[in-house]
Amino acid sequence: MSTLSGKTLFITGASRGIGRAIALRAARDGANVAIAAKSDVANPKLPGTIHSVAAEVEAAGGRALALKCDIRDEGAVRAAVAATVDAFGGLDILVNNASAIWLRGTLDTPMKRFDLMQQVNARGSFLCAQACLPQLLQARNPHILTLAPPPSLDPKWWGPHTGYTLAKMGMSLVTLGLAAEFGPQGVAVNALWPRTVIATDAINMLPGVDPARCRTPEIVADAAHAILVRPARGFSGRFLIDEEVLGEAGITELSRYAVDPAQPPLPDLFLD
Repeated sequence: MSTLSGKTLFITGASRGIGRAIALRAARDGANVAIAAKSDVANPKLPGTIHSVAAEVEAAGGRALALKCDIRDEGAVRAAVAATVDAFGGLDILVNNASAIWLRGTLDTPMKRFDLMQQVNARGSFLCAQACLPQLLQARNPHILTLAPPPSLDPKWWGPHTGYTLAKMGMSLVTLGLAAEFGPQGVAVNALWPRTVIATDAINMLPGVDPARCRTPEIVADAAHAILVRPARGFSGRFLIDEEVLGEAGITELSRYAVDPAQPPLPDLFLD
C-alpha cells in the first residue's frame, strides 16, 4: 500500500504546524481527515484554525471534519471520535500530535503549566488512543502514530526542564505500553520524532533558536505518510526518526525541507 486514499485519520493539534502538514499530506491522497484542536477562532498571534485547515484539506483533495476538541476533556474526545465515525464510517489512523511545552527549570515552572503538560501530552495521548481503539481494532490497517522521542533517562534531558521532559517521555512510554498491548492484535503503535528543530510556533519556546536553521513541518509529514502506508501487523513499538524513515523510502536529499538551505539545521531535543 502506498496511499492513504479512503483512509480516515483523527489528528490532534491539527490546526497548525506539524499536525496541519500531516493532514494536508494525507489529503493529497484523498484521505478523510478529522481535524481535532482547540483553535476554532482566528488568533493573530497563532495563525490557523480547525476551519481553515479543513478548507485546505478539501482543496487538496481530501474530505475534512473540523472538530473543536480539548484533549484534556474526556467527553469532548469521545464525542469527537464518535462524530468522526459517523461522518466517515470508521477510523483507520490516530495521530497523537497535540503537545504542550514549557522549557523552564523547576523553580520557574508554575504548577498550572506542569499540569497542562501532563494532561495534554501523556494523558491526552492515552485518552485519544483509548477512545479510538475500538474502531482501530476493526480497521484493515490500523495505526497509532505519536509525535514523541525515543525514551531516555539521560540526565542532560531532565535537568534543564524536568516537567516538560516528564510529559514528553510520558508520551513515549504510552507508546511502549500500547504497542505491547495492541501490537499483537495488529495495530501498529509507533512514535516519530524529528532529527532537527521544526519551524512551528513551539520554536518560540526555545531560547536562541534561529528559524533559518529549522526545517519545515513537511519533513515530518512526509515521514508520517511513509509510516502510515506501511502494513500495520508486525510493525509496532518503534521510535522512528524522520530522516531515517525518509532514507528508507529513498528520499535522501533533504534540502527541500530547509527554511534556509544555506544554514546547517539545528538538532532537536532528546537526540544525541
